[in-house]
Amino acid sequence: MSITKGFGIAASGMQAQRVRLHAVASNLANAETTRTADGGPYQRQVPIFQSVDTPQGGAGVRVASIEDDVAEGPSVYDPGHPDADQDGFVRMPNVNVVEEMVDMMTASRSFEANAQAFQTMRDMARQAIEIGRG
Repeated sequence: MSITKGFGIAASGMQAQRVRLHAVASNLANAETTRTADGGPYQRQVPIFQSVDTPQGGAGVRVASIEDDVAEGPSVYDPGHPDADQDGFVRMPNVNVVEEMVDMMTASRSFEANAQAFQTMRDMARQAIEIGRG
């Protein structure tokens, strides 16, 4: 594998994890949003990854789409809430804060691993140039 392919692979991984972190941030920010423009509670956002060829010729990853998690959120009894139904229950978002934190840590570590790979390849290229000069 050439160094340029490695750069493309690592860059695509960092980009995909950046989108994943953005989705996690959106999910956490809306963990209590009971009414959206669509009328219901916020639906958790899930990025869907897809394998792609990078411009440099390597196999990378991209976010094919960001989809709503269709699972229903819990119903909470809160008759004073403005979004409560006639029985006093409020449909909450399907966001599990603990799951989102795990996703955030995983995405962050994946981003760091890709950044480290990118830096290692950069250092290898720099050393190859120095050897060629010597």
